[in-house]
Amino acid sequence: MKLDILVFGAHPDDAELGAGATMAKEIANGKKVGIIDLTRGELGTRGSAEIRDREAAKAAEILGIEVRENLEFADGFFVNDKTHQLAIIRMVRKYRPEIVLCNAVDDRHIDHAKGSKLVSDACFLSGLIKIDTKLDGDDSWQDPWRPKQIYHFIQWKNLKPDFAVDVSGFIEKKNEAILAYSSQFHDPNSEEPETPISSKNFLDSVNYRARDLGRLVGVEHAEGFTVERPIAVKNLDSLI
Repeated sequence: MKLDILVFGAHPDDAELGAGATMAKEIANGKKVGIIDLTRGELGTRGSAEIRDREAAKAAEILGIEVRENLEFADGFFVNDKTHQLAIIRMVRKYRPEIVLCNAVDDRHIDHAKGSKLVSDACFLSGLIKIDTKLDGDDSWQDPWRPKQIYHFIQWKNLKPDFAVDVSGFIEKKNEAILAYSSQFHDPNSEEPETPISSKNFLDSVNYRARDLGRLVGVEHAEGFTVERPIAVKNLDSLI
């Protein structure tokens, strides 16, 4: 299956929090979108890896994701080395996306920046013809593939975006997908320990960030991304 957009997140729920409305909009426009989770989020204070598996599947169904896979890297302890790069290269070559979205380049959680650099490096290496990869259970060699663009979503820290996507009309779908992770976010009846993302303020912040960025670019809601290299435009009015 060839995808238009492949979204990598260090943990289940990273993709939805960072780019949930953008994914929903692209899917509504006919694009094929997939998600690859690097870990199962097993070190999370609340819930369990098994619960997160079910929540991730539900969120993907809500958004209309074509495929979702989990690489089962060690939460908190994965590194940017050959073994982990090759696992991501196999996914990039399997789904051949034109665009990759991935974690924030700098953030509170150490896995986010690590995942960001790991995915970016693997996407570059995926285009090299002398790196040989096969999928498990398949004897055929994969063809090289390098995405045209890699964009990094914004997470806990308020990084300055390089561009913003107008997601007006899709923020409710994003919220619905986020709330599929009921073990992780605000629940006044929960007896589990409080975490930085389990407060009502955190959930509210997802929406007021989208509203504020929308205000700055003249739309109702927007999601911001950073880039690794300048974005080319064909003419001056193509960004209007």
